[in-house]
Amino acid sequence: MKYRIEHDTMGEIKVPEDKYWGAQTQRSLDNFKIGREKMPVEIIRAFGILKKAAALANAKLKMIDERRALIISRVCDEIIEGKLDEHFPLVVYQTGSGTQTNMNANEVIANRGNEISKHIHFHKNEYADGDDTQSKETSEINNYKVYGIIGENPFPKNEIIEENPLHPNDHVNKSQSSNDTFPTAMHIAALITVEEQLLPAIAVLKNTFRKLEKENKNIIKVGRTHLQDATPLTLGQEISGWTEMLIECEKMIKSSLEGVRKLAIGGTAVGTGLNAHRDFGKTVAEEISIITGKKFESQKNKFHSLTSKDSLVFCHGGIKALSCNLMKIANDIRLLASGPRCGIGELIIPENEPGSSIMPGKVNPTQCEALTMACVQVMGNDTAIGIAASQGNFELNVYMPVLISNFLESVNLMSTAIISFNDKSAVGIKPNKKKIKENLKQSLMLVTALNPHIGYEKAAKVAKLAFKENITLKEAALKLKLMTEEEFDNAIVLENMIKPL
Repeated sequence: MKYRIEHDTMGEIKVPEDKYWGAQTQRSLDNFKIGREKMPVEIIRAFGILKKAAALANAKLKMIDERRALIISRVCDEIIEGKLDEHFPLVVYQTGSGTQTNMNANEVIANRGNEISKHIHFHKNEYADGDDTQSKETSEINNYKVYGIIGENPFPKNEIIEENPLHPNDHVNKSQSSNDTFPTAMHIAALITVEEQLLPAIAVLKNTFRKLEKENKNIIKVGRTHLQDATPLTLGQEISGWTEMLIECEKMIKSSLEGVRKLAIGGTAVGTGLNAHRDFGKTVAEEISIITGKKFESQKNKFHSLTSKDSLVFCHGGIKALSCNLMKIANDIRLLASGPRCGIGELIIPENEPGSSIMPGKVNPTQCEALTMACVQVMGNDTAIGIAASQGNFELNVYMPVLISNFLESVNLMSTAIISFNDKSAVGIKPNKKKIKENLKQSLMLVTALNPHIGYEKAAKVAKLAFKENITLKEAALKLKLMTEEEFDNAIVLENMIKPL
């Protein structure tokens, strides 16, 4: 492998020649060989968005010149598009402020920007002469337009920028500190992934359950509480409970995003905004909103946004609640589908693959199992997130990389597990009408309908006798001479037992 020499305030260090990162990234690579988890790609994309917005804001506020801002913006577009992923090698378990990932972004942007600056030409106030059919990208800040042209400069009026115009700290990191950029990137990544991955996944499963509700609204079945027989309900009513779980979690998660929209940027090192323009945070938030098409705003109290991670804890709480509900739903479905002959067997779920290497013909509820394992991991992530958010001293939380890594894993797990469960299991759920009817017929808790007619204690005698002698409720009521056959038939009407009086 060929190397080049990079330097920082600690001296010189060898860096792979074909990589855009610099000295601080290399030192992190050398010093933190911990675990297998790389910094999530969503954070890298978020840094692309943030650094582009910061450059545009700095240019508008006259903190850097417009041409440098345009070069930074061009490289950030490449980061956002995933073209530079190989140049972001750092692990999660590094400095707790995410400083090295911030510098990784600064160095990549500076080195890549300096490389392409040789081929970027600027023209002011009007489009340059030349072949307007050439491939070009146009960005605007005030009156400048930038064209990406590789090769000979066709524009005689162009203003050419000096060689190697970008410094990672002085220009790319202008008006910023790792202490406000990393939490800002965390919020950007969290909001985008929740809105674009998790909420759409919830909507898909919610719609599947709504369809199943309607299809099964007239199928009366045994209800169960404490794993014991209870009064009847319809299968549609049972499924409606699952639907409502998703609706409520959806509401919780959406409401929690309001805190995630508030960004730390502009606070710099400890929240004071040292070395940043007073309008920098507000302007960056506006630019991020334009770039992403999503609403972001500058957090008014930057001391809070640097030291506290409560908004992400709150948001993940909604995701944890979702995992709890999904665990319940998946367990209900696999119990109701247990069998096929020796279990409850009231539901039929899709058969996707063989279930045993030794038992021929066995098929297992594997999608339920995969979903519940994902739910277990999310619950574990919530513990890690809560502990991480409670740590750090004074003006800064220093557990941010592990916090956002767990948060984004939860979003990814829930999003993908929900879609898999929906597509491979939920959409194919069907009632086993024969088994449902058999179980309902055997239920002793239909006796509950006798309470208004003979009272609780006499109804209990009917149920106990029926169970003891293995006879029907009707036979028990008649044997105890508590009701006539006609009275019994008028009292126990299934259609009347699935709704209030």
